[in-house]
Amino acid sequence: MPLWHIHRHIGVGGDQMVVRVAGEDAERRVGDAVRETEGERYAELLGEVRVLPGAREFLADLSRRGVAVVLASSAKQEEVDTYVDMLGAREFAAWTTSADVEQTKPAPDLVEAALERAGTRDALVIGDTTWDVVAARRAGIRAIGVLSGGFAEAELSEAGAIEVYESVMELHGRIDESALSG
Repeated sequence: MPLWHIHRHIGVGGDQMVVRVAGEDAERRVGDAVRETEGERYAELLGEVRVLPGAREFLADLSRRGVAVVLASSAKQEEVDTYVDMLGAREFAAWTTSADVEQTKPAPDLVEAALERAGTRDALVIGDTTWDVVAARRAGIRAIGVLSGGFAEAELSEAGAIEVYESVMELHGRIDESALSG
């Protein structure tokens, strides 16, 4: 399978990845085995995951400004726990996991679960894949794109992002002029 084809589907949940990348037949024959193997391999690499530069500061600043911060992830609980701890976000953020939804992105379920945790629909999704933006749109929520996921500005815009930033640090630096300000 060409890497570019796999990458176009990064951001959808594991429940959808095999069928999208390899088709219905592969899903029926080996879908569960692929997901199990992926989980084992990812666990081996989890120690290599790094927080995006400026991510913690950005999220903490949002929280200080009175914004409810919810990390909407379709990852498994143990992975999300690792990410939240890496961000040092337990004291100011809520989060979702794959256990909170029936379907993962691009379905709107994760966005809906995050909105429920936030206690409001007055929200804005920040994501770095087209699937984040599509899930937000399907939930009726606006989205800002960030290029950290390897998707082009045009792809994020075409998916429905109202603004696209090079990095979390750029978005944070321009927070008062972004859609986050109003």
